[in-house]
Amino acid sequence: MTVSLETTFSNARVLITGHTGFKGAWLSAWLISLGAKVCGYSRDIPTTPSLFELSGLAGEIEHHIGDVRDLEKLSGVIQSFRPDFVFHLAAQAIVSVSYDDPLETITSNVIGTAHVMEALRKVDWPCHAVIITSDKCYDNVEWVWGYRETDALGGKDIYSGSKGAAELIFRSYFHSFFQGKNHSVRLATARAGNVIGGGDWAANRIVADCIRAWGDGKTVEIRSPAATRPWQHVLEPLSGYLTLAQALSLSDRLNGQSYNFGPRAEQNRTVVDLIGSLGNIWQLEEGLAPYEVTGNIPFHEASLLKLNCDKALLDLNWEANLKYEECADMTGSWYRRVLKGKEQALSVTLEQIASFTKLARDRELVWTADR
Repeated sequence: MTVSLETTFSNARVLITGHTGFKGAWLSAWLISLGAKVCGYSRDIPTTPSLFELSGLAGEIEHHIGDVRDLEKLSGVIQSFRPDFVFHLAAQAIVSVSYDDPLETITSNVIGTAHVMEALRKVDWPCHAVIITSDKCYDNVEWVWGYRETDALGGKDIYSGSKGAAELIFRSYFHSFFQGKNHSVRLATARAGNVIGGGDWAANRIVADCIRAWGDGKTVEIRSPAATRPWQHVLEPLSGYLTLAQALSLSDRLNGQSYNFGPRAEQNRTVVDLIGSLGNIWQLEEGLAPYEVTGNIPFHEASLLKLNCDKALLDLNWEANLKYEECADMTGSWYRRVLKGKEQALSVTLEQIASFTKLARDRELVWTADR
């Protein structure tokens, strides 16, 4: 028997690090809709504008400003809130920034993860934690098949290396302190990438770059038009994180495991394909070229990276929900409705969460309902 997310998270106490970021804000909104009591811990509001601020989420949750590199403050919030679930998303998440400030990236992503693990080591009540890293944690040799959770970790750039190192920190902490049935905390890592969706304004991300440029009546500059990515809507990996946390709460069988969360195999599209889809939904001004290719490639970018998600299907009965066209439509329509239509960001976000969940139920995906 599977248990619905509503059953698991209604009235549950959930702490999210990085709750003010793009994925953190979507996760906060989803958990609120499930009836959870949410506590957020983030260093700052990372972008202007931001989904977190536009949605007024600070008034909906217990909101803390703090750095995961401040172990005393982080531990204090965890000990005070006493969460049933923890989702660790706080990170320096922009590849280009890792070239400008490598130490910021390493300390945030590696030491920050170590601090979360150390804070969880002191927890003495039942708690279930999902540590989110990235698909970039793998040693990417750009082969054509998806990486499995047992493939080598690595990183040819600072950002990738920091994510591989965070996974190693998790593994060493788990085997040193959390293995077996004597500890109150069960935990796992989750790996995902190429996430898009409404409300992302981070620098050097293709969707955000497009919306900024088109909103100003300009053509967006792109670096690698033929680069292929397995694009997935933000709600896809979030459904995986929630399902993984739920599974940890129901059994100790998955304690210490790692899971990939990626889109359907047919989701692979080029950057130009995605821009074309978004441009049609945004309804570009007549005569405006949607993009131009710039020769400025200031840092290395992999041309291919995809994940094998068979383990998530086998252990969690999790599978991706959306087709590519649905993913692009949800993303583009969010921006069009909020920025052009002046609809309330939180209302559109919650409506899309409800639509995503209904579609998954209609498709009889196992994670959606009690069975």
